[in-house]
Amino acid sequence: MNTSLNGIRVLDVTQVMAGPFCAMLLCDMGADVIKVEAPYGDSSRRMAGGSGNDSAAFNAVNRGKRGIVVDLKTKSGAGILRHLSESADVLIENYRPGVMSKLGLSYDGLKEINPRLIYASISGYGQTGPAAEKGGFDLVAQGVSGLMSVTGEPGRAPIKAGIPVTDLGAGLFAVCGILAALQYRERTGRGQHIDAALVDAGLALSVWETTELFSRGTVPGPLGSAHRMSAPYQAIRCADGYITLGAANDRLFGRLATLLGHSEWCEDPRFSGDSQRVANRTALAEEIESVTSREPRSHWLEALDAQDIPCGPINNYEEAANDPHIQAREMVVDTDHPTLGRIKTLGTPIKMSETPLTPGRPAPLLGEHTDDVLLEAGYSQDAVTAFRDNDVIR
Repeated sequence: MNTSLNGIRVLDVTQVMAGPFCAMLLCDMGADVIKVEAPYGDSSRRMAGGSGNDSAAFNAVNRGKRGIVVDLKTKSGAGILRHLSESADVLIENYRPGVMSKLGLSYDGLKEINPRLIYASISGYGQTGPAAEKGGFDLVAQGVSGLMSVTGEPGRAPIKAGIPVTDLGAGLFAVCGILAALQYRERTGRGQHIDAALVDAGLALSVWETTELFSRGTVPGPLGSAHRMSAPYQAIRCADGYITLGAANDRLFGRLATLLGHSEWCEDPRFSGDSQRVANRTALAEEIESVTSREPRSHWLEALDAQDIPCGPINNYEEAANDPHIQAREMVVDTDHPTLGRIKTLGTPIKMSETPLTPGRPAPLLGEHTDDVLLEAGYSQDAVTAFRDNDVIR
């Protein structure tokens, strides 16, 4: 199949979430991604629901990769990664800053043997700054970046976002950097070091929240499902539950007011413009729900759709996965895994007409491709056997 990154080789020296997710997206785009694991394997292999060294969680962020086991703490193991780096296009690592340097595998060291190497580091706080050496998990980064301060309901305890948004965000930003660096290398022949951080990702995604702080001087707080800059744009109560409603401009609000039998709302000084509606969002939601609470969700979804007012059901993940539109978009795919059997996994949100992505392949077994990769790299069978005998590889 014709792919965007055909011929690009990536060394994935990462584990758990941010780094593996980054490398997996490159793999979906057609890169040959070699997952380099320690002898005990990526810890996500043993997450809940696993079977031996394999789990659906590991498969979810490592599909399609080739897998090798190399003990980088040994001199010979570090030497193997240096050798693989000589012909690699990209290396991704997500250790704490300084760990790769201690192993003799820093960017400065590897670029001496491969000036074209693109080396992406993903960490909690980044490679610079007073907190750089601290460990960073998604939960911690959500707190430090401010995300938890605006998540949840006003007056309640802070909560994290329902998904690991700083992990995934850092992985996405690293992918952006890698693709840009590949384009730069195409022009200049030079690789570079990419520094992505979970805390940076959390703050970078806080676009409206920092806008409120910088433009108004007010510290944003949690608003539940409401929008910071527009109203009504939130979950709305019906007789049998909630729907989402996005009448986020004057034109849509006028349609909504008419539909609900209250066209006078458009002249009400509390609701006559977006700024007024935002300032009075609580009162506005109460007015809307005084009407919508009389009928079930299905009634209002049909009525709102008929007026082309953005709305939708609030699905749980089972409902989302079985939604006919999501099915049609191939956002859920089946994968045959050698130990887990037939499993479902997420498809790709990136649709490309000329170079479609390939998200349906299973993740590697622990060390599944070690011999193949080392033999391809020029090691003899005797050398590979010696590495194994000395517990350098598995």
